[in-house]
Amino acid sequence: MSGDVGGDAVVEARNLQRTYEIRRGMFRAPAQLRAVGDISFRIERGRTLAVVGESGCGKSTLARMVALIEKPTAGQLTLVGHDAVDPPSERRRELRQAVQLVFQNPYGSLNPRKKISAVLEDPLAINTALGKPERAAKAREMLARVGLRPEHANRYPHMFSGGQRQRIAIARALMLEPRLLVADEPVSALDVSIQAQVLNLLADLQAELGLAYLFISHDLGVVRHIAHDVLVMYLGHAVEQGPKARIFARPLHPYTQALLASTPGLSSQRIVLKGELPSPLNPPSGCVFNTRCPHVTQRCREERPLLRALDERLVACHYAEKFLDGTPPVSADVPLSPPFVAPLAMNP
Repeated sequence: MSGDVGGDAVVEARNLQRTYEIRRGMFRAPAQLRAVGDISFRIERGRTLAVVGESGCGKSTLARMVALIEKPTAGQLTLVGHDAVDPPSERRRELRQAVQLVFQNPYGSLNPRKKISAVLEDPLAINTALGKPERAAKAREMLARVGLRPEHANRYPHMFSGGQRQRIAIARALMLEPRLLVADEPVSALDVSIQAQVLNLLADLQAELGLAYLFISHDLGVVRHIAHDVLVMYLGHAVEQGPKARIFARPLHPYTQALLASTPGLSSQRIVLKGELPSPLNPPSGCVFNTRCPHVTQRCREERPLLRALDERLVACHYAEKFLDGTPPVSADVPLSPPFVAPLAMNP
């Protein structure tokens, strides 16, 4: 199960947390903002874990921790079998090469003043002892691997379309032969037809190179295409986690059900979510989703559900068994069959 930690994995996380101190003035104590709380997962070679949720749920913060950009406040993080929270200095560079990022915006992630050859060769110049001819040869080889031609190496980023730029960004991420790619909304800025091409490229590269992917996305249609496992986050917490096929076929958490209902073609349910995402500076007591859940009960408001195993996935809901057998709890506050689906506040 994807929530279990152990075994042979490229990346493993156990109870990963990230808390920020927010200053509130000279005479007031800083507020504590828990962006990520107690997240555990593992990603094996050749597998993709998709992290999904609304804007502000903590998925990008999780990505930055896994990419070693931010240090966790608590918890354990292991990359290729080595501690990645406090690694020895001689191991730090090796770990940073083992994980690479693919950013959301292909127009802003490439230096407009450098030719593509320099963009691709720079990681090798900084991190390896390869000479100029070897670096140039490897850059041309990587361009071919992502579907571009050798002559593209002598052009500048502005001379390419968005899809081509994202291919170049993927090529740059692969120059150091990483074991894990952290892709933060890598296709959300692209046209739908180009999205499919880039996703197919990522799938082909994974099959060819055995890469592990941590794929951050708000688009469940994209997740259905590329993921093996899914981690659904809400207000910094995992609310459902497990194999993609199991979760898409029968989601057991009301938030997961709402996400699927908001995506055309993925669900026939009609679900309304009222209100806004609560502030992480003042999270609700009990279940973090209780202020918007159409099935909320008094128990939900008072007692926080633990993430527990059920039907080959992990779920944090007091009434998950009732959703499994088709008899959800009846709330006195909200009707069970609203006439429309409320739009979710997703990233654009």
